[in-house]
Amino acid sequence: MSVAYLKTAKPETERAEDDAKVRAMVETTLADIEHRGDAAVRELSRKFDKYDPAAFRLTPSEIEAAMQKVSARDMEDIRFAQDQIRRFAEAQRASMKDVEVETLPGVVLGHRNIPVQSVGCYVPGGKFPMVASAHMSVLTASVAGVPRIVASAPPVDGAPHPAIVAAMYLGGAHEILVLGGIQAVGAMALGTETIEPVHMLVGPGNAFVAEAKRQLYGRVGIDLFAGPTETMVIADESVDAEICATDLLGQAEHGYNSPACLITNSRKLAEETLTEIDRLLKILPTAETASVSWRDYGEVILCESYDEMLSVANDMAYEHVQVMTDRDEWFLDQMHSYGALFLGPRTNVANGDKVIGTNHTLPTKKAGRYTGGLWVGKFLKTHSYQRVTTDEAATLIGEYGSRLCMLEGFVGHAEQCNLRVRRYGGINVPYGEGAPYREAAE
Repeated sequence: MSVAYLKTAKPETERAEDDAKVRAMVETTLADIEHRGDAAVRELSRKFDKYDPAAFRLTPSEIEAAMQKVSARDMEDIRFAQDQIRRFAEAQRASMKDVEVETLPGVVLGHRNIPVQSVGCYVPGGKFPMVASAHMSVLTASVAGVPRIVASAPPVDGAPHPAIVAAMYLGGAHEILVLGGIQAVGAMALGTETIEPVHMLVGPGNAFVAEAKRQLYGRVGIDLFAGPTETMVIADESVDAEICATDLLGQAEHGYNSPACLITNSRKLAEETLTEIDRLLKILPTAETASVSWRDYGEVILCESYDEMLSVANDMAYEHVQVMTDRDEWFLDQMHSYGALFLGPRTNVANGDKVIGTNHTLPTKKAGRYTGGLWVGKFLKTHSYQRVTTDEAATLIGEYGSRLCMLEGFVGHAEQCNLRVRRYGGINVPYGEGAPYREAAE
């Protein structure tokens, strides 16, 4: 391939050093939470959020008081967004069917889709209180039928963020905590004297939250391994530099380490986009953040062909992939590794993040090679069951099962099968021997 990099990001070695520091701090903090419970959580809340309430869980009256602070227009917008997300989530849930089939006469196999019984939904706060993340996790878990949904978000200016509380409540949260960072996910996963642990953690967060979820995985389930938000624009000369630059910087403002990448087969568009980004960074109110992200993590990749653009994009497997070309459907058919696709110039990542209806909790750091994003199915566990209803089926399956167990040397396994052959088939199988062919028994 003849790929040319007109702009490159900081090297992987520097990123690895940052990750190592985060890992060590998270490990120490989680151990402290597990050892000291509420006391450790309260110390962390005081230290990082300057927040020390009587209780971290909001009472019904506190929830109502917070929601009263949300304007009528904001509440209407929240409800509109949740309507779109609920509609798509319900369609996804309807696509997941329980199965039962008789594979042989008297042999019935099936599976049931059972909700996870308790979920902790983390909603980021900090510089940008992410109201939409409450829809994506809490509401989707509710549609899946999760019976206990705990939602947590950090305080903003020393108090619960009213719009986040409203979104959590309207989305179906059963418990609302005002906690942020490692202390929030640690408390929900490990439990404390006042917080009952959950079975699963979901939701995006900063590097410390993401690493805490990674370290807690196995102790609890998680939605996916998530890093800083990533955005990729795949574009040709069917669009202009303004739209490419706007869409790149629109996601780069997430944080100081949010990768943004342009892949194009047009040198003209690549160079004009670089110029347009410089212009926009002079007037963008969030330029202080976006400029650092673009400087350290921005990339512009020039390819010779659409096939080359496709290959590079699939290899990078970015979280958000915006396709604006004269062959968007071709990319939809050919792309296999990404978080979510946004097809055509009328579509944009911000609408996907906030309102259009698809879920914005998506895989990063190349995880799109093996998983999709958060959706109703992540909250459902598919469990199989078996039922043998006739003596003939018990005998037939038992004979095959016994011989296959003996093939592997599992005599005890074989005897489970032999017992059924003796009891339901009337065939004498000596203890510890594989079941004979029916002809031999006769």
